[in-house]
Amino acid sequence: MAATWDQILTAEDRAVLERGKWAQRAGVGQRPALIVVDAQNYMTGIRGAADTAEKYPLACGEVAFPAVAEMRRLLLACRAATVPIFFTRYVVDPVNDDVGMFHRKIGVGLGRGENLYFKGTHGAEIVEDLKPLATEIVIDKKKWSGFFGTPLLSLLIDRRVDTCIIIGGSTSNCVRVTVVDSNQYNFFTIVPEEAVFDRLPISHRLTLFDINRSYGDVMPVDDVLAYIAGVGTQNATRAA
Repeated sequence: MAATWDQILTAEDRAVLERGKWAQRAGVGQRPALIVVDAQNYMTGIRGAADTAEKYPLACGEVAFPAVAEMRRLLLACRAATVPIFFTRYVVDPVNDDVGMFHRKIGVGLGRGENLYFKGTHGAEIVEDLKPLATEIVIDKKKWSGFFGTPLLSLLIDRRVDTCIIIGGSTSNCVRVTVVDSNQYNFFTIVPEEAVFDRLPISHRLTLFDINRSYGDVMPVDDVLAYIAGVGTQNATRAA
């Protein structure tokens, strides 16, 4: 599969990458976890609905749903392989604005609509195709990174995780910042290319390029599924 960003690189860009030996494969560890970032209704909108853009002003729209299907494949594979799974949700207090600067950037105010990410609304819920099981941890956050101000790091350490598989939306916002923090905590970091999505195609492409250049390995979903299957075999052997 051709990488999403290949067609936007110039000859000069490619020369810079070659000279600096950028975008080497970092590899994977033996104990991965799946981190599902903000796969919420406000982020996707409603499949096939003509009024999604009006009712869900921050939604990525139809481009989200092929990614959701790939995310579900990864989610089911991780469940079968007993790989730890963590969900994050961007959830805001509907009475007191506890987000801060982000709302200044996008002009959101309290009461703007129930189809955003306010606590207790449909917009804040995880999409139906990816509903967490009762045994899976859901972490509410106030900033873009799944690590910032949350117990995610300590939970990963507790489960001896060495590899973070990061999926969800949007690519250039919450996925990107979670990937950067994963890298900074020295986890092997994988982004399955077809299992992330964004509102803006250019942001999606450039972010995946930057992630693969510096922060993690952007890989086809099928390759990640093969890795998960191998981990599942190892986990079964340990349990026997």
